[in-house]
Amino acid sequence: MASVTQQQIQKFHKDGFLVLEQFFSAEECDSMRSQIQRIVAEMEVPPHCRTAFSTRQEEQLQEQGSSDYFLTSGDKIRFFFEKGVLDEKGNFLVPKEKSVSKIGHALHAYDPVFKQITHSPKVQELGRKLGLERPVVVQSMYIFKQPGIGGEVTPHQDASFLHTEPLGRILGFWIALEDATQENGCLWFIPGSHTNGITRRMVRAASGASTCVEFVGSEPAYDDKQFIPLPISKGGLILIHGEVVHKSELNSSESSRHAFTFHVMEAKGTTWSKENWLQPTPELPFPSLYT
Repeated sequence: MASVTQQQIQKFHKDGFLVLEQFFSAEECDSMRSQIQRIVAEMEVPPHCRTAFSTRQEEQLQEQGSSDYFLTSGDKIRFFFEKGVLDEKGNFLVPKEKSVSKIGHALHAYDPVFKQITHSPKVQELGRKLGLERPVVVQSMYIFKQPGIGGEVTPHQDASFLHTEPLGRILGFWIALEDATQENGCLWFIPGSHTNGITRRMVRAASGASTCVEFVGSEPAYDDKQFIPLPISKGGLILIHGEVVHKSELNSSESSRHAFTFHVMEAKGTTWSKENWLQPTPELPFPSLYT
């Protein structure tokens, strides 16, 4: 992997994203894929996915179970499923490994393979090139984008979910573990859209509310023509500014689009919002990117 140039870093500041092809080797990608296969093979379906829907009350308990499962996933390795892959008893309608939408949110902390990738020397070097002084890792996710059913991700800004004061302190690292193409749901970006702040925030709902999180503000209607696709080969890295607008389409192809992604916050002079769904815990304070 070639070293990142100042010119590329300037491009990142201008566009709000940067594509670095072949940042990770095929071997590194394959080690992540085989590790995730092991994790999925041992996966138990969470109890809240197994409640049969019958009464409204049970449905509310199910939603509460799902929301607790999500809200407390920041310091655990947990499983989130595509729609329609489980029957009402929580049994798989498709092969188990084809059912998972994503695994989050602490692979970087608790799994040796993903921890090593997240803190790899080249990632740390990139952080230093970007001028990050006290970067901490706030979350990670393995995203499957399953063939035929991998859902679309509507236009959004990561800082809507990971809010900081001031803004501009969140950075996503998105690693393609397979070729990402327009057919299988690569990322699309609006270049330069990271300079206008954010219009929507996802916050923890007041306790006792029917949902665990709620949105404040609204996402504007974006012009589809402003988005450009960023296909990228296996091993490529996309750096994503916390406020750049991006999306991905439904995967209607026959091939999956696996990716490992993690978010870093510059902790120096930064306040992490107490209203974010994700909170550091005594068990897992946000670890430093630099080792």
